Amino acid sequence: MQGLRDKRVLITGGASGIGAATAARFLAEGSRVCVLDRDAEACARIKRELTVLPVVADVTDQAQVETAFGEAVRLMGGVDVLINNAGISIRHRFLDITPAEWDRVIAVNLTGVFFVAQAAARHMWQRGSGAILQTASTNGVVGHPYYADYNATKAGVIELTRSMALELAPKVRVCAVSPGYVLTPMQRAEYTDAMLAEVNRKIPMARHAEPEEIAGLFAYLASDDAAYATGQVFTLDGGETAGGLASR
Repeated sequence: MQGLRDKRVLITGGASGIGAATAARFLAEGSRVCVLDRDAEACARIKRELTVLPVVADVTDQAQVETAFGEAVRLMGGVDVLINNAGISIRHRFLDITPAEWDRVIAVNLTGVFFVAQAAARHMWQRGSGAILQTASTNGVVGHPYYADYNATKAGVIELTRSMALELAPKVRVCAVSPGYVLTPMQRAEYTDAMLAEVNRKIPMARHAEPEEIAGLFAYLASDDAAYATGQVFTLDGGETAGGLASR
């Protein structure tokens, strides 16, 4: 990708799954990478595995976010690209969602995205350039059973992305990536092998995405090749939503 060498990239939720794959991809492109994650052990592990700068913080705490973002700026000298990726999900029936579970999913997946996006946007606006890329989901555009709270947050991320793009242009580009099913540790924790196989049967490409495939789209959108892309949501789902299959 053009223009990624020496770019300073901050990735939230970057110690595992899509975030870790994205960190590896940006490093391969010659970028400098700082990973923000609440899991201190995972941060230490990815620091050993990759040449990244880890920062431990919980995105649901605004004070921690501001401190962590300041630390990322100190470590890298600035932030050119934010991959706003931290998120959680809980598989449960709508009627069984507790207020505490609802609050937790909203706090991480939407409020946390807002806290980090605002910190990055203020920094980039002052500098006069930057790119903010947020992890949405096909769950934000079509209904999926057992994930009502998660679905609501991803729909919120999509509209937050569009609104930010309108206000921050032309200085700062803002886009979202909407993956379909991705074979991450979070997915494996919630799905049995039989459930994974059942999902694969409804996807035209007949498989889950690999985290590295989502990372490739993030790399493109952060690059100079995507200099005219803002306010858009890019779906990468193996054709899952092309025919409304996600609702089955």
